[in-house]
Amino acid sequence: MGTIELYTKNTLVWIRDEIEVWRQASIISLKDDILTVNTDEGKEVKISNCNDSTNLPHLRNPEILIGENDLTSLSYLHEPAVLYNLKVRFCNSSQIYTYCGIVLVAINPYQQLPLYSSDVIQAYHGHDIFTMDPHIFAVAEEAYKSMSREEKNQSVIISGESGAGKTVSAKYVMRYLASVTSDIENSDKETHIENRVLASNPIMEAIGNAKTTRNDNSSRFGKYIEILFNQRLHIFGAHMRTYLLEKSRVSFQSVGERNYHIFYQLCASADNPEYSELHLDHQDKFTYTSLGNCPYVDNVDDAEELENTREALSILGIGDRTQMVMFRILSAILHLGNVNFVNDENDHCKISDSGNNLKTASTLLGSDFEQMALWLCFRKIQTMNEIMTKPLTSTESRNIRDALCKHIYANLFNWIVEQINKVLSPSGKSTVFIGVLDIYGFETFEVNSFEQFCINYANEKLQQQFCLHVFKLEQEEYVKEGIEWSFIDFYDNKPCIELIENKMGILDLLDEECKMPRGSDQTWCQKLYDNHLKKSHFSKPRMSQKAFNVHHFAEHVQYESKGFLEKNKDTIMEEHVNILKASEYELVAEIFKEREAAHSAVKKVGGAKVTRVSGGGGMKSSSSARQLKRTVGSQFRESLKALMVSLDSTAPHYVRCIKPNDSKMAFTFDPRRAVQQLRACGVLETIRISAAGFPSRWSYVDLARRYSLLISANRKDDARATCEKILKLYLQSDDKYQFGHTKVFFRAGQVAMLERQRGEKLRRACVKIQSTMKGWVQRKKYLHIRTACCTMQRVVRGFLGRRKAHSVRCNKAATRIQAQWRCYYVQKRYTVLISVIQCIQSYIRGNEARRKYMICLRNARAIVIQRNIRGWLVRIWYAKYMRGVILAQCCTRRWAARRALKKLKVEARSVDHYKQLNKGMENKIISLQSKINELNAERIDLISKNKTSIETISSLKQKVTDLEDKISSERNESVKIESLQDEVARLEGALREAGIEKSALEELKNSKDLQLSNLQNINSQLEANINELQLKLSSTESKLSEFTDKDVIMKEKEMEKELDSTRSRYQTLLNDYSRLEQRYDNLQDELLYKGSSSHKLINDEDSTLGEDSGVSDGGLDVDLVLKLQHRIRELEQQRNVWESEKEDKFVSEEANSELIEENDRLKASIAKLTSTLAASDGDEARRELLNLNTILQQQINDKCHEIKELKAKLHEQSSKKKFTLSTQTDVDELWRFTEPQINEDGELMMAYQSAKDTNKLLEAQLQAVQKNFKLQEDDYQGQIQRLKLEFEKQQKLIDEYSKLTTKERIQQTYQTEIARMASDNLVRNCTGVKTLTMLLIVCMIFG
Repeated sequence: MGTIELYTKNTLVWIRDEIEVWRQASIISLKDDILTVNTDEGKEVKISNCNDSTNLPHLRNPEILIGENDLTSLSYLHEPAVLYNLKVRFCNSSQIYTYCGIVLVAINPYQQLPLYSSDVIQAYHGHDIFTMDPHIFAVAEEAYKSMSREEKNQSVIISGESGAGKTVSAKYVMRYLASVTSDIENSDKETHIENRVLASNPIMEAIGNAKTTRNDNSSRFGKYIEILFNQRLHIFGAHMRTYLLEKSRVSFQSVGERNYHIFYQLCASADNPEYSELHLDHQDKFTYTSLGNCPYVDNVDDAEELENTREALSILGIGDRTQMVMFRILSAILHLGNVNFVNDENDHCKISDSGNNLKTASTLLGSDFEQMALWLCFRKIQTMNEIMTKPLTSTESRNIRDALCKHIYANLFNWIVEQINKVLSPSGKSTVFIGVLDIYGFETFEVNSFEQFCINYANEKLQQQFCLHVFKLEQEEYVKEGIEWSFIDFYDNKPCIELIENKMGILDLLDEECKMPRGSDQTWCQKLYDNHLKKSHFSKPRMSQKAFNVHHFAEHVQYESKGFLEKNKDTIMEEHVNILKASEYELVAEIFKEREAAHSAVKKVGGAKVTRVSGGGGMKSSSSARQLKRTVGSQFRESLKALMVSLDSTAPHYVRCIKPNDSKMAFTFDPRRAVQQLRACGVLETIRISAAGFPSRWSYVDLARRYSLLISANRKDDARATCEKILKLYLQSDDKYQFGHTKVFFRAGQVAMLERQRGEKLRRACVKIQSTMKGWVQRKKYLHIRTACCTMQRVVRGFLGRRKAHSVRCNKAATRIQAQWRCYYVQKRYTVLISVIQCIQSYIRGNEARRKYMICLRNARAIVIQRNIRGWLVRIWYAKYMRGVILAQCCTRRWAARRALKKLKVEARSVDHYKQLNKGMENKIISLQSKINELNAERIDLISKNKTSIETISSLKQKVTDLEDKISSERNESVKIESLQDEVARLEGALREAGIEKSALEELKNSKDLQLSNLQNINSQLEANINELQLKLSSTESKLSEFTDKDVIMKEKEMEKELDSTRSRYQTLLNDYSRLEQRYDNLQDELLYKGSSSHKLINDEDSTLGEDSGVSDGGLDVDLVLKLQHRIRELEQQRNVWESEKEDKFVSEEANSELIEENDRLKASIAKLTSTLAASDGDEARRELLNLNTILQQQINDKCHEIKELKAKLHEQSSKKKFTLSTQTDVDELWRFTEPQINEDGELMMAYQSAKDTNKLLEAQLQAVQKNFKLQEDDYQGQIQRLKLEFEKQQKLIDEYSKLTTKERIQQTYQTEIARMASDNLVRNCTGVKTLTMLLIVCMIFG
């Protein structure tokens, strides 16, 4: 709660709500002692009597503190703040881990998260706990670092409701410790131990976990695992302790729940032939696995889980044979659950199904069916002077059957835990350990019984240890920082614990009531009322006389007293235990073996009639055994006390697992369920203890950095001086804060007050800044608008330009993508069709080539004709054209000459002109005369050329006529041309085939070259193999030599093994003798039941000792009595024989001499028979008989040699034993020493003989191995010779091939391929037509 000054308008507070537990609201007003708030739903709520600070609502933390990873760092520490902070982290941030001081709060997300990989382990390894985000690995790392730094034992205490994730958290802690220790340089042995530690998890889950309505893999027991470390901080062992296994689940499950996983795993594997001897079926066929009507678990394969369980058992060293005996015991429990009981006319019980299920269960357990059936229907009552039996009703028999099954399962569970501890127990002494406690959290149901009482009692003890530890840490923190503090009052549940465990407490009264002959749940409950009704932690319900209330630290729980006495007694009939002790299976007998203390204590029975039998056996008193048996409550109290001692000696680390909802929905937070668990697991108590002192703690630097703006701080001042100024100014009371050495400690709500002052100052500064800025904003408004418009235009234009550019790029990219896609599509289609098209093209191109050839031929001939005709026409035209040109030139020149002539004539008439002309006329005349002569010569040449051209034209005309004749003749010869065309096509086809053959031959040449390179590679490989084989031969020879050299050492080791096997057989004989003795006692009890004079049969109405355990039969079966008496006499005779054999332990010298003489007589008779057979004229059968005789003779000689060695060893052993026995004077001790050596069948001699046979077998195996090595060596030599021949052959071929020329190589290759193709053509001719048809069809389809 806060002070009244903090409750101002708009302040956020928390108010109670029926649905959300706490709801957020804001303050509207505070008037006249009435506080009005408005919830987040818009409703107004009025809170009266607010002058009292206890009635004020809780204040909400500032926004800066919401979502903190440590709840103790909140300014206001109370229930709504804790609940809201967890909800924000879980739902909004998906953070499942949160610190609460020293406690890690883990919320089950019901979803697989990537938080537990090897990378995460490496990230947390080596870091402090508060430097990383909250995580289960951080707690494990802190425990590991504290152990290594302080060399002190650590413990990780994990608690929570069923389904909250305790088992998974414990597995992750163990996995982290195994990973970080294996990352260090580790040996294989240590890694193997870490794997064994982790392998114990699937085994314990199979036998100790079950599906409940709250959890699919709920642990129905508590466990405390101590992981042991050596001096190098490596895991080298572990030890496990279990608490309060829920045995009632074996015989009863509620609707929607299952029995333990192991039963369903076996039923799921019933079809496996390996489990056929278990006689299993579907789980719905068994009563104990079908009560809950829930045979399956989602996403779980029971058959696969069984294989994982068996693999884990194998890792822990539990062999397949032992596993099968375990499965036989579990299957027997299922078959016992199917045994039906009905009442006869006298209301006496009998088995209804002819005992088939009981027979199967007895066979699986290796017990006597008749005795088991007898004591399931009767019980024995023993008084001081006589023994009586009482028939049971069907209900009582079913209860006894269920109790027997629960007892068997509990003993098997404890035996498995013991085996795991034996395997994980270290060979040396542990230096330190880390304990992991996975224990049930506080439980309360509609009906609470003995199991819930024990669970809540354990949580009371753990809560007390937790509160003391938290208070101690708070005190250490204050002392470390030098803070003045007063005693913090915290809830002490010591009175509640004293109510339960003190003298005359609840458990003490319960044990006392269990000892009473007529004790009942109601009388025990009345005693509780009489003794504890006045105590504050105990109360009586109003409407019940058979229930009581205990005020636990979490809440008040009402317990129903029904069943408390029966569950606390945990009684089981002694006859059933004796039957199971006498089982023929050693494991079953070992599980039910009593402690030696009980054996030694039960020796005398005061006043009871005890019948002695020969051999020292006797009947034990069940009353004394019952007196030594401790109740479940006392055992649990002592184990819990030992656990507290272990935890107090360690440094604890706490993990509280929270179940967010009951519907198992991922990341769904139910506030009511969460706050209930927070109250029960002690998280709120931690918050309350922290809030009672100084919960908020800030370092000087952080506080000065955040709140220095509240004052005008001097920069030269240090952080502490600044903090002192701030706090003296705003927090006048010194009681609200204290200065430590490194931190400032605040009372609850003081940081929020400083945060409020800081916010007010910032608000005032903001208002001042706003008032200054508004004028400037108005003056600059136009510029801002203009700038904004320009900016908007620029942005819009830029946006449009970028969008257009983006569109262009997209179109271009789309075009390129389309082009690439179309190219890819066409290319892909081309690659698909290319093989088909190529074949079709080979035919089409042939036809097309022939057609084009004809066209080209016609075109070429037509071109020749056209060229000649066009040349002739051009030449004719040219001649005409030249004549016209010459004529035009002549006419033009004539006209020009005439014109010049006229001009000359006119000029000639002039004298001057004439004179002028006469100048050089002679020269001109001469030149003209020469020109005339040249022109005449040219004229003559042209005339001659004209004649020759006329002749040429006539010759061309003649050629044209000849060509026309040839064309007509060629048209007549078209038939011949067509035949020639067919011949040309055929030749082209042959040419193509030749080209194909040429390409094939080239490919063949390439393949031959490749084969040549491959042969060279093979040659190199063969050489390497030869070298390797030679090395192997040398190593084999060395191994054989070593093997022969170590033969003597091996024989010595075999003798040592023989001695060890003799010791193991000695122990086995002891166990067999104890089981036979137990069977003898059972038969003696049955004989007493059948024929003892002091035995009486009583009915229900005559019974006065109904609460004592006993068994009896309804009538006497004479045949059965005679058989039992006969069997007892046989057992007594066997016992006498054993005693006589014990006296004559070793074979005397006279017996040995008689054996030697008998052996010599047999040799003589055999030799005589051999000579007789050799002298007679026998057939092939006689020869075989002689051969057989020689073989037998050799075997007899070998046996004689072995007998001599046996005599020598027996003599040596007898001398040793006599020396040992000389120091013992007690005859009974001498009998006990010599008993296991020789039993009724002479098993020692047989065992020694079997050892000799084993030695011979080993020698034969050695010879076989040597022979096998020899054969392998010969085989390797033959392979080497064959490889050498093959290599030489290949080398010759390569040399011959390299000597040939290129042409000869090609010719040789052609010849080879032609021969091969000739053989292949016969096969291909049949498929060629089909292939061509298919190609044409494909072409039509794709056409």
